Amino acid sequence: MIRLIGPTLRFQAVVEKGSVTDETLYGPPGVYCFWHRCVIPAAYRFRNMGISIMISRSFDGECIARIVQKLGFRPVRGSSSRGGVGALIAMRRELEMGQLAVFTADGPRGPMYVAKPGPLLLARITGHKIVCFHIAVKRAWILNSWDKMIVPKPFSRAVIYVSSALEVPQDATDLEMVSLHQQMQAAMETCAAGAEAKLKESSIQT
Repeated sequence: MIRLIGPTLRFQAVVEKGSVTDETLYGPPGVYCFWHRCVIPAAYRFRNMGISIMISRSFDGECIARIVQKLGFRPVRGSSSRGGVGALIAMRRELEMGQLAVFTADGPRGPMYVAKPGPLLLARITGHKIVCFHIAVKRAWILNSWDKMIVPKPFSRAVIYVSSALEVPQDATDLEMVSLHQQMQAAMETCAAGAEAKLKESSIQT
């Protein structure tokens, strides 16, 4: 399905000032995160880039891991609820090898649009910055799942909104981590709102 629908999608990128990437979206090693509902368009747009993505050890996670591996991703198994510490160590190794480390911030089971601390923890222990992004799709089927997963309809427009980089000091205190978590949550929400706004703006212009 991804390989059939993906080539018909028309992507547009919006990148905030201060981001570590540009409109090509080929960024340097770092910690990237997005909402779980965008998995399908993201899987196509970022295919064959050797990106490392954390995927849960659940049965559903096993299916997803096999699919994304065929699309050129490097699945790292673990989540906030199962195998989290080991997965963070594995993601750290991926960054050390020059890979991009990607999280579904509200995965694997939600609540929807509530960011977990995993990306922050990885950024603190590695010194890499966090970049958030969101993909909004003009026409899509919305699944009746906890994340309201997006399945793009063929030939739809899609907007990727990428945030500026969030730096997490390696000596950040617990109190500072709470504040940084709030900043990451806000950045995720800004990306979602920005992508939807750009999509509406493009629709008006056309």
